[in-house]
Amino acid sequence: MTYEIKEHKHRYAAWAASRASSVKGCRFSVLQGKMIIENSGLSTFVDSPQNLPETNSFDKVHSDWRESVILQAEKLGLNFTHGVAAKLINVYMKTIFVCGGYAENERVAPIHPPIDGLLLKSLRDNDVGGLKKEWRKAVTKRWSKFDSDEYQSVIGNIRKALNGSPMWKIEKYWQGYQGSTAMKSMQPTANA
Repeated sequence: MTYEIKEHKHRYAAWAASRASSVKGCRFSVLQGKMIIENSGLSTFVDSPQNLPETNSFDKVHSDWRESVILQAEKLGLNFTHGVAAKLINVYMKTIFVCGGYAENERVAPIHPPIDGLLLKSLRDNDVGGLKKEWRKAVTKRWSKFDSDEYQSVIGNIRKALNGSPMWKIEKYWQGYQGSTAMKSMQPTANA
């Protein structure tokens, strides 16, 4: 077997997506996540942004992808919500396309960002788009419990707040890269 960069990207993206979307109440292994991605057809897009849906049909296709992911998870005895299915899809797509050198491609612009509590809380705390009430509602519900309508409402609000910018740009509000508050207190100070 020849090991090519396409397979390498797929494995890494599947690992990242599986680790990010496995949550309390819906734990699954990286192997299970990779199987779900492959069996739902998402892996066929690797290195093919031209095959992604156009902006005007992206949300409908994403809904179909979530249904497929949920079905594939059920076959493995897993109970995915639309929130968990979306996070698996979104981290996979972000890794392959947004961070894979295609961020400026028009077919990549509508890719949904991974939704989690850190992003939602930051959107709420910064009153992004003047939608604090909506962000508060999403934080209270919890991303991993979202049904299809709740998930789509968050995506619609992100799109409204971005006013035509690529969806990945909302992640400027995601604070996950900074670690926990405890880790921040361990950073050296100017006097150290």
